[in-house]
Amino acid sequence: MPFIRLDADDNVVTATRALEVGTDIEGHPTRALIPSGHKIATRAIPKGEMVRKYAQFIGLASEDIAPGDHVHTHNVAFRNTEMDYEFGTDMRPVRPAATPDTFMGYRRANGAVGTRNYIAIVTSVNCSATAARRIADAFGPEELAAYPNVDGVAAFVHGTGCGMAGSGEGFEALQRVMWGYARHPNNGGVLMVGLGCEMNQIDWLLDAYQLKQGPTFQTMNIQNVAGLQKTIELGIQKVRAMLPIVNEARREPCPASELKVALQCGGSDAWSGITANPALGYACDLLAAQGGTGVLAETPEIYGAEHLLTRRAIDRKVGDKLVGLVRWWEDYTARNKGSMDNNPSPGNKKGGLTTILEKSLGAAAKGGTSPLTGVYKYAEPVTAKGFTFMDSPGYDPASVTGQIAGGCNVVVFTTGRGSAFGSKPAPTIKVATNSEMYARMTDDMDVNAGDMLTAGVTLEAKGREIYEMILRVASGEESKSERQGLGDYEFVPWQIGAVM
Repeated sequence: MPFIRLDADDNVVTATRALEVGTDIEGHPTRALIPSGHKIATRAIPKGEMVRKYAQFIGLASEDIAPGDHVHTHNVAFRNTEMDYEFGTDMRPVRPAATPDTFMGYRRANGAVGTRNYIAIVTSVNCSATAARRIADAFGPEELAAYPNVDGVAAFVHGTGCGMAGSGEGFEALQRVMWGYARHPNNGGVLMVGLGCEMNQIDWLLDAYQLKQGPTFQTMNIQNVAGLQKTIELGIQKVRAMLPIVNEARREPCPASELKVALQCGGSDAWSGITANPALGYACDLLAAQGGTGVLAETPEIYGAEHLLTRRAIDRKVGDKLVGLVRWWEDYTARNKGSMDNNPSPGNKKGGLTTILEKSLGAAAKGGTSPLTGVYKYAEPVTAKGFTFMDSPGYDPASVTGQIAGGCNVVVFTTGRGSAFGSKPAPTIKVATNSEMYARMTDDMDVNAGDMLTAGVTLEAKGREIYEMILRVASGEESKSERQGLGDYEFVPWQIGAVM
């Protein structure tokens, strides 16, 4: 079949391969070359009429579109959504799994469970980034060979921490990120490094979150230590003292309910919403049935699909929080002279995505069908079980940074264009949406969801495959991004507000 129809009410279909001019589409010949993954009109769509895919509105015809026409950015216009929201009208209760699943995790003293065992060097400000990197770089494979239960020493550095307001959204978000990484169960030891005069003071963080220093949690400032080189030397000493303590941790059987999985997508294409994202959604439902947690994010990338999520909210309060995030983003983009349709990116459009509304409908599929149990601020600790949502930008490194800070101990990342992404301290599993890209980037992709189209693999089978890989990776199996050493440079706290 040269095309796929997603719903009987749609007025477009999607090409499953590149189509020559004259290819029959439901009785109408194509009137142009159609790239794989792109849309074709199946009926006349007059100018100003809705273009529909997934039985949902994805844009307005900007000119008259004839049956067989290529439907894309040249003839489809974006329009801000106007929704009448419903709350809790599409609730599908989670049926607990008959058999509890387990993985081999690190159970910490506070009861949290990690999937990795890192020592983290966390910076308060960009001014201490070099010190942190040089401390971490001192611990290569030879030094760590004596500590087989330590996954590595990782520096988490960023470009902010000063030149910012000492209160408000941006400051609070950065503090939540630092707290989240300092307390993350995938970090067996933490060293926080500051300059000393920055706006984002480490001491304020310790007071606000009642963090206590000890053998595996240390802090220092370059100015107090008396310079960069002395700070590096002292930092190396502190980490070296932590290593034998952190190495004492051992994996043990832990229930799948202890997993918090970040649901992420990047480098998307038209197949994202048809193969990989729904399959990840099914895996999220399996996790919810175990009492685990899935965390969807990227608020701009659910825009136009948020009404489908409010229908699954467990109560009006949860639904209203989600709508409030959408309204904040509308205002945020407007006052910065942007548009919610700045996304899709050029690569997304080349892959067949036309508007953010179309992309969002596919992206929201990562959340499966379970009830929406909680909505969280960026980097806020996620405490609810089941399917949840966290506010974040659509920029993948910033979004994943927030999810990990919120407690996610595994990341699953779907991609259609081919993202080279990884994360620490939580490992990333990458799922390809199409078989061609999977074959081309096999060193980067862990799962091929393209065989749902090419080999008839069912949604349930692919979702189960992803879920089982989550359990294996949580138990210590390396993902392909881990094998390539990704994750050190993908720590990007969301910078909100003016730089002063």
